[in-house]
Amino acid sequence: MTYPAHLLVRNIGTLVSPAGAGAQRGADFGRLDVRHDVEVAVRQGEVVHVGPAGSWRDGADRTIDAAGRAMLPALVDPHTHLVWGGDRLDDFEARVRGESYEAILARGGGIRHTMRETAIRDEDELVATALPRLEAMVRAGAATIECKSGYGGDVDVERRQLRAVRRLAAAHRAELVPTMLFHVPPGDAALRAGWLEHACRDFIPAIAAESLAIDIDVFVEREAFTVDEARALVTAARAHGLGAHLHADQFHAIGGVELGVELGVHSVDHLEASGAAQVAALAASRTVAVVLPGVTLHLGLPPAPVRALVDAGAIVAIGTDCNPGSSPLFSMQLAMALAVRLYRLTPAEALVAATVNAAAALGFSRTGRIVEGAVAQFVILESRDWRDVAYALGGDVIASTLTRTAVSDS
Repeated sequence: MTYPAHLLVRNIGTLVSPAGAGAQRGADFGRLDVRHDVEVAVRQGEVVHVGPAGSWRDGADRTIDAAGRAMLPALVDPHTHLVWGGDRLDDFEARVRGESYEAILARGGGIRHTMRETAIRDEDELVATALPRLEAMVRAGAATIECKSGYGGDVDVERRQLRAVRRLAAAHRAELVPTMLFHVPPGDAALRAGWLEHACRDFIPAIAAESLAIDIDVFVEREAFTVDEARALVTAARAHGLGAHLHADQFHAIGGVELGVELGVHSVDHLEASGAAQVAALAASRTVAVVLPGVTLHLGLPPAPVRALVDAGAIVAIGTDCNPGSSPLFSMQLAMALAVRLYRLTPAEALVAATVNAAAALGFSRTGRIVEGAVAQFVILESRDWRDVAYALGGDVIASTLTRTAVSDS
């Protein structure tokens, strides 16, 4: 459905939006503006009016009746691996039997299995299999979704994944944010130094020249990239106009958080193995801490120290980490609900972490609020009480997701 140039959403029983401007942290984290009996007008994908019922006088091409229900900013998913080939069901069964994630990876499963399966899929198949995942994410309230590559290992497969993201973005109402992920280095240690040089000299420039990604991400871990390798990749990416994120401290704290803070990357994501030193470093920075409750649930890892991050004053965001191996989670609404249970966030904190703070993790400043001048992306709940978005562990919580280009009814 095409989004009209002028839209009016009326009869909003409760409108909830993060207060203030920019990302929230410290004493402001979780602060909301809550208004009742309001309407919101949109022109060309931008909010132009938020006021009491009946206050908009300039007409609209289309009117949506919220029927007295709650309306929130659409959710922002700052960390997904949306495009992949094959499945990881064998890995899932192995973990249920007690085999560790690292052991599965070491014998050629895990990420390396998905890389092999992705490499044999053409672009059409990658688009076709990713589209239902994307539809599920939007039905669950996400309108801005980061999409990583990373299942290639060479420029041709990475380019194929990112071209699939571009096609999905062109065909779909959601706003997709393409990121080139350096997931794992070559398995042959003798090839590693030459591969890194190739990645910095040829791989990154080729992706940047085709404008297939706006950021890179690097997995900093014992079984993945070292701190020095990540530094070289981020430096090369920035030389070609790309931003950066890091996967850090998923299994071991080896300096990824500290590197991310030093380099001022948009976000460091995972943090399950982070301790007091990493919490303090993030609290003293503007780098966003993206936490991923689906990983904690699916892999049985200890949760990231989210309450400590919040209390120290770090900027905290939530993502799904939608991927076949460690978080087959397609719902930001459910990610919020899990974050309340696993991290002891309040519903208000979870909402902020899934909207303006998640937008900040992507470098966006006009997304995640319902205020004049903001990007017009909303969710209307089935409920009149906005807290249902962080309460429900199933069912149809979202009635409609409104993006800048279309309206999706759940």
